Amino acid sequence: MKRNFHMLIIDPQNDFCDLPASYLPIDPLTGRPLAPALPVAGAHADMLRVADLIDRGLGGLSGISVTLDSHQRLDVAHPTFWMDAEKKAAHPFTQITAADVRDGKFAPRDAKALPRVLAYLDALEAAGRYTLMVWPVHCEIGSWGHNVHADVRAAYNRWEDGALGIVNKVVKGTNPWTEHYSAIQAEVPDEEDESTQLNRGLIDLLAQADRVYIAGEAGSHCVKATTEHIVANFDRASVSKLVLVRDCMSAVTGFDVQYQGFVQDMAARGVQIAQAADVLPELLANANR
Repeated sequence: MKRNFHMLIIDPQNDFCDLPASYLPIDPLTGRPLAPALPVAGAHADMLRVADLIDRGLGGLSGISVTLDSHQRLDVAHPTFWMDAEKKAAHPFTQITAADVRDGKFAPRDAKALPRVLAYLDALEAAGRYTLMVWPVHCEIGSWGHNVHADVRAAYNRWEDGALGIVNKVVKGTNPWTEHYSAIQAEVPDEEDESTQLNRGLIDLLAQADRVYIAGEAGSHCVKATTEHIVANFDRASVSKLVLVRDCMSAVTGFDVQYQGFVQDMAARGVQIAQAADVLPELLANANR
């Protein structure tokens, strides 16, 4: 009897991929090639392995979910939101704490946002998971950078055609007032915005699977946060269903320690650690059941 093997691909989007020149379209407004906003070293090769795994293991996959980082241009984690003490835009890769804002080192460009953003930073820091990071504007809704890596999309389209299935798309990050690394919930859920709250539907979908293969970008951030939240919401026996496919994800440069710590922590909790070559035989065997 065929088993329920599910692939969860986290944020396989152009803005996160170190794409070669041949993958970069020309911007009709400037005549220059478009470029990824936040490329992760190794991500293009990761996505080629993801696509190959889908294609070769086609009949062994029962379902595919793809998460999509989806931001407004004005976002609490973008430079467009912040200014420094000299009223200049905050630089990408700047960390901002509640103390920095109270000391006047940084402020929201919209002064009316100050009370809300201070409450957010206080709640974020109390949770102890992250300090607010200003990232380059990325995965803006409607942009080329928001689109899925071409090979991954082509591969899952072939799966859809063959399985007569629909890839489950999970949108996260549309609320500009909270960081949303995890596909399960935002770092500080907004009680007035259901999209930031616990995604019970995704948890239940994954819990029904016999195996969940996890891939995507970046291993140090969105893969990490999503997997941690899945583990926190799975019962202990179900955690062993999860498989981190290590050569189908990479860390943001400078965050390798966080990534390695995450992998070690997940392994200690019972998550399986594998390579694409380890996963393929299991998919092929399942396809023949």
